[in-house]
Amino acid sequence: MDTDIIISQLIEHMREIVPLQDTDIDYITSKLQIIPLKKKEFLLREGEVSRHMRFIAQGSLYAYHIDEKGKENITQLGIENWWINDLYSYLSELPSRMYIQANEDAIILQISKNNLELLYKEVPAISEFWRLKMQSAYVTLQERTFEHSRVDAYTKYRTFVTTYRNIEQRFPQYMVASFLGITVEYLSYLRKKHLSDVS
Repeated sequence: MDTDIIISQLIEHMREIVPLQDTDIDYITSKLQIIPLKKKEFLLREGEVSRHMRFIAQGSLYAYHIDEKGKENITQLGIENWWINDLYSYLSELPSRMYIQANEDAIILQISKNNLELLYKEVPAISEFWRLKMQSAYVTLQERTFEHSRVDAYTKYRTFVTTYRNIEQRFPQYMVASFLGITVEYLSYLRKKHLSDVS
């Protein structure tokens, strides 16, 4: 694992949104923790309090909760250069109601809530970065909530594959189906229909 490459990946991700000076980068780097995960390993479990913001440098992860029938319901899928977390637990400091697990071997860069608070004071650009990221996350959540209740399954699937190109190939069909709120069989039908429509 090349630590410099992993960290520069996050820095470039931040620089796409806010300007950073070399001194800023040194300070940010000092606050980061690198977490390697094996496939199926947990980053967060139900009942734990999420105390870090987490950036996926390599691999893929997914977040889910288990309903009263014991069924996994996937709420997030994440690949390289995405953030994954239980924001409810992180912001409220209450126990998480979900699990976050590695779908593939992965490398995570994380920063604790306490260290992030320090960064807000020492590197004002980081405060701006998170303000914009939180706005974006809220908009995405609103769009997904709207789609879930008002849009048909085929439109949801088409939006998913056009918005998140190549992500579908990274996850098993049952995970994609759960994320979209449909059965695996119906996902297979929608995929065939979509391929037929675009060919």
